[in-house]
Amino acid sequence: MTAFEQFLQQLIIGLSNGMIIALIALGYTMVYGIIELINFAHGDLFMLGTFLALTLLGALGLEPSTSSGGAAAGGVALMFVLCPLFCAGLNWSIDRLAYKPLRNAPKLAPLVSAIGVSFILMNLGLFWGGLPMGVFGGRAAAAPKDFPALVTNTNLLGASSHIRFTGKELLVWAVTVPVLVGLTLFVKYTRLGKAMRATAQNPVAAQLMGIDVNRVIGATFLIGGALAGFASVVYALYNNTIFFQLGYRAGMDAFTAAVLGGIGNLPGAALGGVVIGIIRAMSDQYIATAWTNSIVFSLLVLILVFRPSGLLGARTREKV
Repeated sequence: MTAFEQFLQQLIIGLSNGMIIALIALGYTMVYGIIELINFAHGDLFMLGTFLALTLLGALGLEPSTSSGGAAAGGVALMFVLCPLFCAGLNWSIDRLAYKPLRNAPKLAPLVSAIGVSFILMNLGLFWGGLPMGVFGGRAAAAPKDFPALVTNTNLLGASSHIRFTGKELLVWAVTVPVLVGLTLFVKYTRLGKAMRATAQNPVAAQLMGIDVNRVIGATFLIGGALAGFASVVYALYNNTIFFQLGYRAGMDAFTAAVLGGIGNLPGAALGGVVIGIIRAMSDQYIATAWTNSIVFSLLVLILVFRPSGLLGARTREKV
């Protein structure tokens, strides 16, 4: 493999992982844009989505060695339906139980509440991983779980090609790109999307204009949770390993992507996710895996020094 082919290979890996990060980051940035809350529980919500996906495969008895192509495709389709619905419903419930009572409280109160919810969801994942199901491998609850490789790992560019682009990468791109484009069009052109933008700009004025702000916030949590559900299925099928602390790692990457692109900015969150994915892939290849986190956060600090609002964030004056 030549140096250029090696670079292209890392670029493909970085773009694929970056798109997954972008899906999670969109949930962060949507909630922050509406109510200015950093929902630290969002990453753990994504983690529970991966556990539900694995549980569904176990309940359906889907294994790569025993499942036909049609059965595997049906199982994947079912995951893409149930996991977003589960994550959306759970995210909405968290808002109603933990965040809504604190709408008018000091901003520190819902932030601490979000951290508490994050620990609750993480421990729920630990309990879930210890259930006596064969699909969990019969290992300790805290041990990583192997996710069945239901998507082909055959090189779509041909066996003679040194650059690998498999069905896994195709799945990531085929799911995330339409979701990102669809979400952008939804927020820009639909009535609910316009209500979201109005609420983000000035919730009091939006309420005076007849917008049900609580309904808009609830819809935002539903959509953000659904995005985490889509990301959980894509991640599990792409990486084939899940664990109960996955939400912390993925959540940190997604939150960093949202800040890097401009917190509250949807295209910025997508751009930040792709940038972080590429930086991680290039650092792993050309520097060292041990330095990757340091490089990512050093770049974040460097960018924020010169652009405090992020890559695509708008500069706004603080009203007093």
